[in-house]
Amino acid sequence: MQRETLASRLGFLFLSAGCAIGLGNVWRFPYITGVYGGGAFVLLYLIFLIILGLPVIIMEFAVGRASRQNVAGAFYKLQKPGTKWHIFGYIAIAGNYLLMMFYTTVAGWMLYYFFAMLKGDLSGLNPEQTGAFFGAMLSKPDLMITWMLITVVIGFVVCAGGLRNGVERVAKIMMSFLFVIMLVLVVRSVTLPGASKGIAFYLKPDFNRMMENGFWSAVYAAMGQAFFTLSLGIGAMTIFGSYIEKERSLTGESLSILGLDTLAAFMAGLIIFPASASFGVDAGAGPGLVFVTLPNIFNALPAGRFWGSLFFLFMSFAAMTTVIAVFENIVSYAIDILHWSRIKAVIVNAFVIAVLSIPCALGFNVLSGIQPLGEGSGILDLEDFIVSNNLLPLGSMVFLIFCCSKNGWGWDNFIAEADTGEGIRFPRNLRFYITWILPAIVFAIFILGYIEKFGK
Repeated sequence: MQRETLASRLGFLFLSAGCAIGLGNVWRFPYITGVYGGGAFVLLYLIFLIILGLPVIIMEFAVGRASRQNVAGAFYKLQKPGTKWHIFGYIAIAGNYLLMMFYTTVAGWMLYYFFAMLKGDLSGLNPEQTGAFFGAMLSKPDLMITWMLITVVIGFVVCAGGLRNGVERVAKIMMSFLFVIMLVLVVRSVTLPGASKGIAFYLKPDFNRMMENGFWSAVYAAMGQAFFTLSLGIGAMTIFGSYIEKERSLTGESLSILGLDTLAAFMAGLIIFPASASFGVDAGAGPGLVFVTLPNIFNALPAGRFWGSLFFLFMSFAAMTTVIAVFENIVSYAIDILHWSRIKAVIVNAFVIAVLSIPCALGFNVLSGIQPLGEGSGILDLEDFIVSNNLLPLGSMVFLIFCCSKNGWGWDNFIAEADTGEGIRFPRNLRFYITWILPAIVFAIFILGYIEKFGK
């Protein structure tokens, strides 16, 4: 059976960027940028994005393109005889399932809020009522499961359409609309009365503010955001490498994807900070910002229902592009390794992920008594911690060692694949840094994540 490939370079860039651009770009990046000195933090973030994220994303693409396999099959095909690197491939696939066990619930929130905003359910609510609306959503098991299932169905229906006619085509449409909607919202936000204060807070480098909150805290926050924004380490990018031809070098393509991911995060800040400043509200982090603070702002805006609907449509696209990309990785595993048809892979996995996602959806109501990481935590927090603080950094270390070690795929093989095609070449003089220093930095992020979580 001939393996599918993507129809165009744009499809590859939008699919890969869609996987990287997620909800963290919107509710985490703007907030930590504000906390750690605005433009000063952005500069720090961009440096770490290049020196941390770029090498690993190139390695994921190289492993995928050289093997023409998903992450499980890739390590099996490229490993030297007698080695056991392929075991990690199965762990990485498990990581994709685990990521979707909670991401489908949060994506469901976005879809629900889009329709609620469109219907006018949030129109005219005061700040207390807006907060209560969010709490009411979380407290209803049937509502939470319904919108999680809608997310799962949409994602797998797209995957059932095939790589080109389903996944690639929908990714192009969603990503195009995502950036158009963001641009419209940016223009609206920066033209609000008093928006200039928010723009200055966001973009003007303030090293004093960075120092007040701790320089090393800012460094760790920049490292963590640069690293986790790309969802590296569980093979989510490997699959798209396996679908592309060898016309272009992987360093240039990876830089383009990093650029799109950074642009989305940057524009999110230009939506949130000017609007928050204009209405004198705190651009707090997390769900409170998206589901409570921003709806209050939209209610105070002329045509607020329209702007609110547009914002949650953008959020839904950001969430669903990630869902579809990871679903495709899961489906491709069943096709490549288990030799299932695409339709069988879609039907079986839709059922499996729907069932596996139920605990997270119930973790805010029926199962709220389960607090695995201490008081106030939930099932979502545990699943997110396992993926973000464990599988992503440790998985990235595996990619680094596999591509640099003689017992793995090896440096020469990696460089040959990365540099195949036209475009920017991977700097070979970075071998010592990539082999020794970068794994140490990633391991430090892993350890610091535990200290931050449990050391307080």
